Amino acid sequence: MQNHPGVDPPPFEANIVGFSDTALLLSQTYCYPRGGGQPGDTGIFSRSEGSMVKFHEVLPGEMILHPVDEPTDFVKGEKLVCNIDSDRRNSHAMMHTSQHIFSALAEDIWGAETVGNQIGAEFSRVDLLFEDKGNFDPDVLVDAVNSVLESSIDVNVHEWDRGTIMSHEQMRHTKFINRIPSSITHLRVVEVEGVDLCPCAGTHVSNTSDIPRVSYVGKKNKGKGRLRVSYQLK
Repeated sequence: MQNHPGVDPPPFEANIVGFSDTALLLSQTYCYPRGGGQPGDTGIFSRSEGSMVKFHEVLPGEMILHPVDEPTDFVKGEKLVCNIDSDRRNSHAMMHTSQHIFSALAEDIWGAETVGNQIGAEFSRVDLLFEDKGNFDPDVLVDAVNSVLESSIDVNVHEWDRGTIMSHEQMRHTKFINRIPSSITHLRVVEVEGVDLCPCAGTHVSNTSDIPRVSYVGKKNKGKGRLRVSYQLK
């Protein structure tokens, strides 16, 4: 979470400190675990004798879980070099930042609240809650999003205390904060300058110019006032 931008992650070294079912527990990790609508990282472990082993989608837990096919092939204390799949990570970072912009502009244009999202490497979706979903116009939203992407706007990451977050007049999406233990006094806040400001632990690009244009894929009705809108990167 302290590494920004969240693209092109470098290799890192770690020791195995334990096991959990089919997953390895490491002394340190820079892998993103599945959460917040964003899939976890995958990649390859390089071992000291020269072999390489794939690890599957990294998962959250009391310690971050790095699933492998044969955990019994590893031993506690073993040193590994972790190479995160950069293409997958970069796609998710671009998608996640574009989702922030997508959600912010839907709220600005129609007052539509984002009530769910799912990031993917190929397609992503946002669940929007409208007072009148008949007002939704995909062309208007896509044009607005692409205008932001083409404007070379910086994406900043902050670490702010709860009071600053809750009192900030431009802060969005704070309803979930009450579900976070009070012992966590500071949260990560992602800012797309002049467009969006909200707490988020996901990976992001450093500037909107790093993201291709988006295109509209389709929509599904998901109940009263609710639309599931899908998009992709060109």
